[in-house]
Amino acid sequence: MIIGVPKEIKDNEARVGVTPAGVKALTEDGHKVLVETKAGAQSGFLDEEYQRAGAMIEGAAGDVWKKSDTVVKVKEPIEKEYAFFREGLVLFTYLHLAPVRDLTDKLLESKVIGIAYETVRDRQNTLPLLTPMSEVAGRMSVQVGATYLEMEHGGRGILLGGVPGVPPAHVTIIGGGVVGTNAAKVALGFGAKVTLVDVNLNRLRELDDIFGGRLYTLASNSYNVAEATREADLVIGGVLIPGSNAPKIVTRGMVAQMKKGAVIVDVAIDQGGCVETAKPTSHSNPSYVVNGVVHYCVTNMPGAVPHTSTLALTNATFPYLMRIANLGTREALRQDGGLAEGLNTWLGKLTYRGVGESQERPWTPAASVLA
Repeated sequence: MIIGVPKEIKDNEARVGVTPAGVKALTEDGHKVLVETKAGAQSGFLDEEYQRAGAMIEGAAGDVWKKSDTVVKVKEPIEKEYAFFREGLVLFTYLHLAPVRDLTDKLLESKVIGIAYETVRDRQNTLPLLTPMSEVAGRMSVQVGATYLEMEHGGRGILLGGVPGVPPAHVTIIGGGVVGTNAAKVALGFGAKVTLVDVNLNRLRELDDIFGGRLYTLASNSYNVAEATREADLVIGGVLIPGSNAPKIVTRGMVAQMKKGAVIVDVAIDQGGCVETAKPTSHSNPSYVVNGVVHYCVTNMPGAVPHTSTLALTNATFPYLMRIANLGTREALRQDGGLAEGLNTWLGKLTYRGVGESQERPWTPAASVLA
């Protein structure tokens, strides 16, 4: 199989889809790997390392896309890359299609086989390719929030952990999944007062045990969310419904009642965001203000720490890529039901229920198109 690794072109996205170690493993198994020049440079992987591992370096993105059977990326393609789509091309990357109808249209029109990292499942029914970036984003959300609470960024001028004689900031985390748990670890480490809201009472019990009662837990309902956000200096949104639009847990009215200079970091923005006033931003223009509340809604937060993020991501994605390369796409999907959960588009058919329901368009189960 010919595997292509183009350079990411989303705003300030510095991660790369395959490392030199991955290239070496693929080429040793008889596959050909094409890497766009400088694709891994900002993650700390130079062209020379890829060449030593057996890759061929291509000077133009178009050549990588054109010559490859499977293209491996990190972030969903943006409009400049739509022209590279073609029938039968396998695209293995984060797609986050539910809130992005135009990308879905292009994948279907071009009959691309789109396998989305964020909906692949393992035998424990977890999301193994989403988890590492959720860990990074969850931890980063507190760092980012602490920075934007500083006065020069429009925040309230509060130190997250306080000092002796001065109370710490109050952090409210919406969602007790991977993002929320990692955000809680870092916020508690900073010395903040932390409240975590989740709809799953069993998960709240687990988190109470994990953190030894050091954080406050609240059952999710509109009253509790309104109270928790009203008291918060920093709100972190980490709600996920795999493959579907995130529900709007924090309403516009709740935001209007928050403290002036408070900060919202909506990590769920890739799936549309769980805060009603959230809209996608970029690393070049990361924040905006609504009702005096600073919003940070960057859609590729882990791209700011590309070396850590690339290694964490490829540790998880590479075994699946190797399976696709060695077995062929159809057979790999047939043999691994969890990988088949990642199939979002197949030769002109939408194959993921969450995307179909979010966009109100027909969809066909993956098992049907693979039969």
